[in-house]
Amino acid sequence: MKLYVYDHCPFCTRARLAFGLKKQPFDLAIIMEGDVETPTRLVGKKMVPILQKDDGTSMGESLDIVAYVDGLSGERLFAGKDEAVDAWAKDAWPLLLKLIIPRFTKGDFPELATPEAREAYRLREEKAFGDLEALMAGTPGFIAELGPKLEALASLLEGRTAVSLSDITLWPLLRSLSIVKGVSFPTPVFVYMKRLESEGGVPLLFDQAI
Repeated sequence: MKLYVYDHCPFCTRARLAFGLKKQPFDLAIIMEGDVETPTRLVGKKMVPILQKDDGTSMGESLDIVAYVDGLSGERLFAGKDEAVDAWAKDAWPLLLKLIIPRFTKGDFPELATPEAREAYRLREEKAFGDLEALMAGTPGFIAELGPKLEALASLLEGRTAVSLSDITLWPLLRSLSIVKGVSFPTPVFVYMKRLESEGGVPLLFDQAI
């Protein structure tokens, strides 16, 4: 099986994490930001992630891919949900976007390896989110607003060891947030991030924090 992704994309990270947690082998393929032909050939439109199955057919939509991978072997890991964790992710997502999107356009991601691809991505995100440099300038205020939210999340993750579908949606958000320099992650959150990094085989982004 081959999984087509953008490295920075949290929705793609969902699928990568599912493969890792299920210990299911796969080939990882990066789609360049400006590549319209590959995803269109596979699923009829420009989107990621895309899973090309062993039978040659392809499927999109991150949670559909997660469900497919979960059913390939062994006990299903991602059947249940944690409503409190899901509510936290939904509430925090708009604030996280203000922090992560401008940094994604500057990050060292293979899908942005050419100047043309990076500029295409920057323009796309600027159209969606407005002045990206203004968002960068607002970082101190955004981080201050995020602090209490992370403390609330810490109480939800304290001692957490089980894995559910909620982790498939939460952990990619925290991975994305690890590209933001200056964020202080409470210990239970940091321990959770590092545990699933190890178990899922998807690296966090601390090494390129901006």
